[in-house]
Amino acid sequence: MHKRTLGRTGLEIAPLVFGGNVFGWTADERTSFDLLDRFVDAGLDAIDTADVYSRWAPGNSGGESETIIGNWLKKSGKRDKVVLITKVGSDIGQGRIDLSPMHIEKAVEASLKRLQTDVIDLYLSHWPDPTVPHAETLGAYQRLIEKGKVRHVGASNLDAGQLKAALDAADHHSLPRYEVLQPAYNLYDRSEFDGPLRDLCMARGIGVISYYGLAKGFLSGKYRSKADLGKSTRGSSVVSYLNERGMRILAALDDVSGNHGVTQAQVALAWIMARPGITAPIASATSLEQLESLIGAVSLKLSEADMKRLDTASAP
Repeated sequence: MHKRTLGRTGLEIAPLVFGGNVFGWTADERTSFDLLDRFVDAGLDAIDTADVYSRWAPGNSGGESETIIGNWLKKSGKRDKVVLITKVGSDIGQGRIDLSPMHIEKAVEASLKRLQTDVIDLYLSHWPDPTVPHAETLGAYQRLIEKGKVRHVGASNLDAGQLKAALDAADHHSLPRYEVLQPAYNLYDRSEFDGPLRDLCMARGIGVISYYGLAKGFLSGKYRSKADLGKSTRGSSVVSYLNERGMRILAALDDVSGNHGVTQAQVALAWIMARPGITAPIASATSLEQLESLIGAVSLKLSEADMKRLDTASAP
């Protein structure tokens, strides 16, 4: 499997990242272990989570996803086979987004304990925190890197202006820069990344791991009308996609997937993998059947005609 270098980190990852947001939410520990085993056995290697996953689920308080991953790492002994990505800064009880050095230094210890590892390969600022100067946040990351607790740092959900300001602060203060960006990006949600943000990432050699690759499941093709929203616990979150443009995208996915004899989800992910500036998309699965579909996307090669059909259908 051809791996891709993640920005300037030197880390090489397969072109698909497993999204750990489902662990401890829609996938229990036993199912999560099965999914992670299959993912790694298929030659894939990057796992994305966050300290806040899955705090939103009834009865959860945050940290459930990291805990499950940590238990799997201990049981499987596969720590050296994975690139471990987690995030800090979301509200896990402090009442606000927080990228202060004090919070980061406390949160990383909790994540390391839950993950049952000595080092996090890639540590991301989950959301921008305008109350804390970039230099203070990056200074905290520098100390974590020097202590060997974190290898590389990145950020999620920054726009072009915010990312440039963070890069400038790193240069000015000789601090570690954000080497990876994690934006929302898929056939429907293109505006956040396409344009100035993509141009900046490509110009500065920033690796890009995109999330919402299947638009919360919409691009799997299972939601065609409001009557379909009850098909899963996330159905209500895709209602905004049920419009003329959404149906146009699904029609293109139907055409291309039919021509290749694959699923719509595979085509949607393969499109992201082929887009300029993208290192790898994140995708989640709650069953082995779903995971097999995601794995199949890695070997799917779309033609220029396929890409044009999808680009045109999804044009904003």
